[in-house]
Amino acid sequence: MADIPGIIEGAHEGRGLGLRFLRHIERNSLLLFLIPADTADIIKEYEILLNELKQYNPELIDKPRLLAISKSDLLDAELKSAMKLELPKVKTVFISSVTGEGLLKLKDMIWAELNRYSDD
Repeated sequence: MADIPGIIEGAHEGRGLGLRFLRHIERNSLLLFLIPADTADIIKEYEILLNELKQYNPELIDKPRLLAISKSDLLDAELKSAMKLELPKVKTVFISSVTGEGLLKLKDMIWAELNRYSDD
């Protein structure tokens, strides 16, 4: 597992610490995108991250992906339901480190995905 916090727009061009971080992603069998619920546009942030991976190495797009929306304690049930309709078509979980919401589900999702591809 690798925590890659330095992926910003332009990372594939060496902006920020992008290239150093992107190299580490190639070794991972599963990609977990973690985007905070208070981000202005979650879909745009997800697409930026996906585009940076694609620009760096198009093969990275073929890796299995999960999306975790953090800080979900800031959202009520109605807003989460509405967001689910707009989010990318990828396995998604709402999590909160404050309340613990979704953390067990996220762990189970990661475990299931890793085991799904371990026989390849």
